[in-house]
Amino acid sequence: MPRDGDHLPDPKELEREIADFLAKKFGGQVKVLSPLVMTAETPAPRAKETPRGEPIRFDLKPEELIAYLDQYIVKQDRAKAILATKVCTHFNRIRTLQEQPERFESTAGAIKNNVLMIGPTGVGKTYMVKLIAAKLGVPFVKGDATKFSETGYVGGDVEDLVRDLVREAGDDVERARYGIIYIDEIDKIASARNHLGADVSRTGVQRALLKPMEETDVELRVPHDPVSMMQEIERFRKTGKREKVTVNTRHILFIVSGAFTELGPIIQRRLSRQGIGFAARLPEPRETAALLEEVKAEDLVEYGFESEFVGRLPVKAVFEPLQEEDLFQILCNPNNPIVLGKKLDFAAYGIAIRFDREFLRRMAARAFAENTGARGLVSVIEQALLPFERRLPSTAVRRFPVTLEVLEDPEGLLARLTANPEDPEFRRLFERLAEEEQQAVCRHLLANGRSLVEKSGIALTPARVEAAAALYCREVVDLFTAVRRIKAAVDEIKEIEFLFYRSHDLNIVLEDDAIDSLLEEVLEGGVRAAELFSRLSRQFEHGLRLVREKTGQSRFFLNRNALLNPEETIRALLALPARDRNGS
Repeated sequence: MPRDGDHLPDPKELEREIADFLAKKFGGQVKVLSPLVMTAETPAPRAKETPRGEPIRFDLKPEELIAYLDQYIVKQDRAKAILATKVCTHFNRIRTLQEQPERFESTAGAIKNNVLMIGPTGVGKTYMVKLIAAKLGVPFVKGDATKFSETGYVGGDVEDLVRDLVREAGDDVERARYGIIYIDEIDKIASARNHLGADVSRTGVQRALLKPMEETDVELRVPHDPVSMMQEIERFRKTGKREKVTVNTRHILFIVSGAFTELGPIIQRRLSRQGIGFAARLPEPRETAALLEEVKAEDLVEYGFESEFVGRLPVKAVFEPLQEEDLFQILCNPNNPIVLGKKLDFAAYGIAIRFDREFLRRMAARAFAENTGARGLVSVIEQALLPFERRLPSTAVRRFPVTLEVLEDPEGLLARLTANPEDPEFRRLFERLAEEEQQAVCRHLLANGRSLVEKSGIALTPARVEAAAALYCREVVDLFTAVRRIKAAVDEIKEIEFLFYRSHDLNIVLEDDAIDSLLEEVLEGGVRAAELFSRLSRQFEHGLRLVREKTGQSRFFLNRNALLNPEETIRALLALPARDRNGS
């Protein structure tokens, strides 16, 4: 807010001040070409003046990251292994450098594990990188290489990705130094092989990427960014000094990807040339995916990349095309955002939906026919459910079982649903699909228990698996949120042990089956931990004091049976032989 007596400058005054500032700093080489209009509602993002970022804390192992990715991504085992291994190595190496700098006094010429991902559209390249960044908790930005080519502004756009990374890190320059920059459609900046003369726009972008991909200092305040210039002007007014704020890209990991549709024939020609000679056997023609596994630097150079650019990408991961069964498995995965997204769409109108597996299989077949990978799943499901999403919110329908009838007779199904929303047949069908979904989620949780335990810090007993699956299905939340909610409830119940000791000076230990018994009341009955503590106090306080006085026992383990039969439990403790008292 301006102080009394101050006035907000109009655009002409801002233009004049910026022009004067740029003339002083750049000697008239940079000029303002158009008026600058600023709005008071747009806060100016700024880098921290004195970076105080915490050192990176990273000790994740490759197999742990692979197990995490397995929960979300179908297929791509080799690509997951390559990315997980090299990303973990990259960040663990950074941690080692920070913890033991004296062992690495000279790291000049160190090569970063920048990654080139090759594969058709819709196979999960972008999704995998986002998952990795989320798991690591590092800043992440995504850019499209096509943008660099279209603007013709070589260098500025590339370095703008680094500036975006700083903004994504909350203007914490230190934290941004350990981020991930992902550039998609990198194959679009390959120089055209049938182009006569130098292909300046594309090779120029490649060269602009060379330094950031290795190591360089990127200045955060640049002439083409009015916001950063305004910040510099304000600082100059206050201090009379110019301050250069930069971010070093030495530890920023670059991951680039592209479809490389014309790379297969190049590799095939190279393999054929290698097969020519005395007693040589010509290689058999292969599927494109198998050919891409054989990619070498020389193939990428022939494709249209500068050799220096290819050298900055030492790690290559090839993604397999998805088959119809793979698309079906994606839809059946509880963590997939497609089905969960549609549940949320209908839940916004108070409508619960459940999907029949045969409907999902038909959707997978249609998406596979579109040949756009997992992206096709979104379009075919939207197309199938759009009439119902338009009509049902205006009706009394609150349960929607999605079966093949949605595809085969949508008008008839809509008429039957709206005519009798409480039709027992629809209710039974909905409940059957809900039960099948909950069982599938339980199986997924049991199969991925190790990773979820590490991520959430909770032991997944069979009762907790069922509780998490029920919560996932009932409240339309993602699987990790469901497990985290279970953990919060378990922690709240465990707090009763501390309250019991503090209030009654009695040391009780609730065993897992006892906690699970109380968990049902918390999740399904809405009972609070305070109520449970009051009830357990009434049931056990006096009895356990008596046991302590009579037997000297100081620690009491309570299982599910003890909670169901408190009086019998007290009598049994009083009757225990001395040698068994403290172990009961």
